[in-house]
Amino acid sequence: MKLKLAYSNGKIFDAYSIHEGKALLINNGHIEGIVSEDEIPEDYQIRDVQGANICPGLIDLQIYGTGVDLFSSELTKESLLSIDQQLLAQGCTSYMLTLATNTLEVFEEAIRVFRDTKTRAALGLHLEGPFLNPKKRGAHPAELIQQATVPILKGLLDGNSDVVKMMTIAPELVEQDCVDYLNEQHILLSAGHSMATYSEATHAFDHGVPTTTHLWNAMSPLQHREVGLPGAVFNHATACASIIVDGIHVDYEAVKISKKAMQERLFLITDAVAACQKGIYKHILNEDHYVLPDGTLSGSALTLLQAVKNCVEKADIPLDESLRMATLYPSRLINRTDLGTLEVGTVANVLIFDADFKVKTVVLEGEEL
Repeated sequence: MKLKLAYSNGKIFDAYSIHEGKALLINNGHIEGIVSEDEIPEDYQIRDVQGANICPGLIDLQIYGTGVDLFSSELTKESLLSIDQQLLAQGCTSYMLTLATNTLEVFEEAIRVFRDTKTRAALGLHLEGPFLNPKKRGAHPAELIQQATVPILKGLLDGNSDVVKMMTIAPELVEQDCVDYLNEQHILLSAGHSMATYSEATHAFDHGVPTTTHLWNAMSPLQHREVGLPGAVFNHATACASIIVDGIHVDYEAVKISKKAMQERLFLITDAVAACQKGIYKHILNEDHYVLPDGTLSGSALTLLQAVKNCVEKADIPLDESLRMATLYPSRLINRTDLGTLEVGTVANVLIFDADFKVKTVVLEGEEL
């Protein structure tokens, strides 16, 4: 039920502002404003958060599943809804459900299931593959990686751009006519699993590929005579990059370097998978990350709030900036001005968490979950 709610006695993080001694007002599913606590209207129900932090709901642009629910291995409405529910409980109120390299038939079935399922938080599908560089395939099966052509893309995506919202590609292997077609379909392109040189990556950033998938992982290295994809995204004026801050995919010192170089162009993802013993991707939990049976790193066990905590405690990034990396910056990349902030009129997706980074309350479209 959507009530008139006022969250008070907390620290409110709204984009570039931090408010104390004020209350966040929610009305009819949207943010009504931030006011002094003595200005809360009488018809609002007051929620005392007891000193907790209040911020926009978190946004994850790359996640495969959580717990024991891996969408690509089930391709069912039930698995999708279970993932949705679990992510909401973690404070992630918007996400791109991701599928790794697979057959086109699996992608087509995933699109069908997603279209037929009414989720509460999923923004769309992120296809990580199959148009990747096999030399940097990571956990992706080499036999399923293929060359992109416009006819293949049209067969998969025509009429489905309302579901498929994002795609990771190796830009050095995808011709410009394919990039142009994907841009015409309004699909956000990300450079990843790539051996792109500095020149190739920069060309891609200048011609329709605005971001990069899991910086440092599965890409050409930064070396002193060829700085590769990392060097290209560091030096570009607008190119963005996601990063997995679990201390395993990327060392925390590399996170610090990346943040200094990229500032607001760097954002957080989890790249989280789930325990799975069937299908192409058999993910085995190894303490705090997942591996394939052969030991290949295959995904994180992060929540996005844990990534924020790691940024604060391990990478020396202030809490307000760490939160922007999980809210404002991804919303900016996907052009959703109604998400990622607590500005008046935006969707009332809100996370309230304590000093130990434990979730206290999640609000979705004005409704307390």
